[in-house]
Amino acid sequence: MEKIKKIGVLTSGGDAPGMNAAVRSVVRTAVYNGIEVMGIRKGYNGLINGDIFEMNARSVSETLQRGGTVLQTARSKEFATPEGVARAAEIAKIFGIEGLVVIGGDGSFRGARDLAKAGIRTIGIPATIDNDIGCTEYCIGYDTALNTVKDAIDKIRDTASSHERSSVIEVMGRDAGYIAVMAGIACGAEAVIIPEKKFDFDEDVLRPIIEGKNRGKSHYLVIVAEGVGGALEMAEEIEKRTGIETTATILGHIQRGGSPTVDDRVYASEMGLKAVEALMEGKSNRLIVMQDHKITDIDIDEGLAMKKEMNPDLIRLCKIMSW
Repeated sequence: MEKIKKIGVLTSGGDAPGMNAAVRSVVRTAVYNGIEVMGIRKGYNGLINGDIFEMNARSVSETLQRGGTVLQTARSKEFATPEGVARAAEIAKIFGIEGLVVIGGDGSFRGARDLAKAGIRTIGIPATIDNDIGCTEYCIGYDTALNTVKDAIDKIRDTASSHERSSVIEVMGRDAGYIAVMAGIACGAEAVIIPEKKFDFDEDVLRPIIEGKNRGKSHYLVIVAEGVGGALEMAEEIEKRTGIETTATILGHIQRGGSPTVDDRVYASEMGLKAVEALMEGKSNRLIVMQDHKITDIDIDEGLAMKKEMNPDLIRLCKIMSW
């Protein structure tokens, strides 16, 4: 098999801390092995428009500690069409790109699969703070987001405990409650409300707060995933029904920013290395994933078909620890 000579790398979808570590690893692994690297700005939109530049080992200096993505990211309606995919593949070939590393989430991987069918060898790396990709135990950005949420909640708790308040915190997680559940365990929430589990306001929110007050607690914490929403309305209802002063805080995009943690730097670097090695081995239409705490690769179609279910033991742990 002929040695691969030139690859491209892009970040797509929502940004996540650690994406830069993955880009850095892809670039330096490729350069180390004598492979040219082309950086693609603004995801698939940049690929279609030829927003492509040559990268070297120095191109990624001082990026490891930075949040966001130095390659930037953007949506592309055109790429969602067969014509858009064909144009993206054509542009890649014009630039001599034989293989492409795509760092992003499920939507990004569907694009990588389409490009593989169009003749561009593709490898995906999972990066999303929601940690909702079913085929992998770890997604780049998740650990940093959790620590950001933990720090914010700890600060809110400091002042709320001084005034015997209840706090409703809305965290990210449109379809998945992983951030909410883990933050609930780490921060001692009385209630955690997630999209995966139906809830009863009286039983799952009010009752834990009232019982906590009766046991002598001075602060009451409710964490809500954004997929459920309604933090402001929930706070108003808690105050109305219990008489406890209640505030709502929507953490929003602060969760996506910040310098990546050690885990997000190291695992992202390891995944970047594996992605380039997979292309060197002639692989295509593959995802770099963590399974059984080991970094490996699987077929993209297989990975997209897998669904991630919330571990019921974590929900049970939340409930027990709130006591």
